[in-house]
Amino acid sequence: MPSIMQLGCLLTLCWLQPPPTAQQPEPVVQPAVSFLVTFDAALQQEAYTGRVYVMLAREARREPRIRANSFEQWTQPTPVFSKACAQWDPATPFVIDASAEHYPYALSDLPQQKWSVQAVARRNADLPKPGVGPGDLYSETIELDLATYAGGPVTLHLSKVVEEKAPRSDPRMKTVEMVSPLLSKFFGREVKTRAWVRLPEGWTEESSRKYPVLYSISGFGGAEPHVEALSFMFQQSPLLDKVLYVVPDSRCYRGHHVFADSDNNGPRGKAFVEELVPLVEKTCHGAESPKHRYVTGASSGGWSSLWLQITYPDAFNGCWSDVPDPVDFRDFQRINLYESGANMYRDAKGDRRPLMRMQEQVLIWYEDFAKAEAVLGPGGQLHSFEAVFSRKGKGGEPELLFDRTTGAVSAEVAKSWERYDIRLILERHWPALGPKLSGKLHIRAGEFDNFYLEGAARLLKESLAKLGSDADVEIVTGAGHGTLYGPAAVKMLETIVGKFEQEFPAPAAP
Repeated sequence: MPSIMQLGCLLTLCWLQPPPTAQQPEPVVQPAVSFLVTFDAALQQEAYTGRVYVMLAREARREPRIRANSFEQWTQPTPVFSKACAQWDPATPFVIDASAEHYPYALSDLPQQKWSVQAVARRNADLPKPGVGPGDLYSETIELDLATYAGGPVTLHLSKVVEEKAPRSDPRMKTVEMVSPLLSKFFGREVKTRAWVRLPEGWTEESSRKYPVLYSISGFGGAEPHVEALSFMFQQSPLLDKVLYVVPDSRCYRGHHVFADSDNNGPRGKAFVEELVPLVEKTCHGAESPKHRYVTGASSGGWSSLWLQITYPDAFNGCWSDVPDPVDFRDFQRINLYESGANMYRDAKGDRRPLMRMQEQVLIWYEDFAKAEAVLGPGGQLHSFEAVFSRKGKGGEPELLFDRTTGAVSAEVAKSWERYDIRLILERHWPALGPKLSGKLHIRAGEFDNFYLEGAARLLKESLAKLGSDADVEIVTGAGHGTLYGPAAVKMLETIVGKFEQEFPAPAAP
């Protein structure tokens, strides 16, 4: 699920704009619009395999490819059309017509108004958002007025390539990057992993001083952190300058890999713990000791942090998991995946299932979200779950948990997900895990989580209590999807710094 900052922007938007309704504009009789997408010969010389898009936006202030990849698209979707292809001859125009996947309108139902239109060809194999990953192709934005459209195909030329962004110039931020042997072997090509490190005040390359390390996993879609955001999150606590604050990159082609080893995303957890963590701590003067290594995160990062702690219990000395994605698959956003006849779109009474709310007001329905995500292809939140938890299916794609047309859950696929059900793993392996996790688990969820995640946290709390765990699991009264602010974050820092200074007292002031 989204990072806290992204969620805040999204919820603000939801207050300012009414949620979408099921009512669609009356279809307008007009010539059938279609698009011819052409490749620039200088940019695409080899046969193309991937997905081609035509993206539309009502406003001209942002390119459609930017708009389509924003969280605004979740609640106020604008039209996207796409087709996948294999070994396409780039000298041949690619046709986007009535046969293309689409949401929320078919081409024949587009409202008769002015649209900003742009084509995209996805080429980046390591990032989840089409049209914004380095190497992706895109066209100039053109204006199409359907009120005066006279018919015939509209040509869009893929003449631009997304460039790699230059590293941010900030003496307090350091990027640690490496080619992962484990992931490169899995994918059969060079795959890099990276992390962004906030350096404490006074940090120097030559310093012999060591620091405890806090790995903070971002929510869905998160990437490089901003120092200003960190300062706000920790109430500008001076304790932040006594730790290495590390944000590892959690993105992959299929979404958020949550640092779990999987059939589809590869050995992400192993590559992180065995390859990237040692490099970060050696390079940045980390303590290089599990006694002073911790992990935290919110939303998808909350699930990731808890997964890392229970999967590698000897590698981390504490986990603060905030508003985690489902930690008990008996309540997967209110859906019991193991129940016979489970359905993602409809409950037992046949009512639509919500996916996002603000208190009691539904903002997004599961079916609408799933269908919008499918048009964009791999990289969306729901498919990201399948990429992590599912086995590799026919054609090398992850097995789908549910039918995208009917919402029906596959009982066989749901059963295979048990290996990632955190509650189930803890129950089945508690005799071995319990002693190693003593004092290390801190989990918080909001009473009114915007994505209905509190139910799974409650079930996990009950399970841990029955196991006799000393885990600190709190359901925060009145809170939504974003609770790791202020006092809770500072308390976490106090614990980390306190344990470190017991062993390595801070130098006396001159």
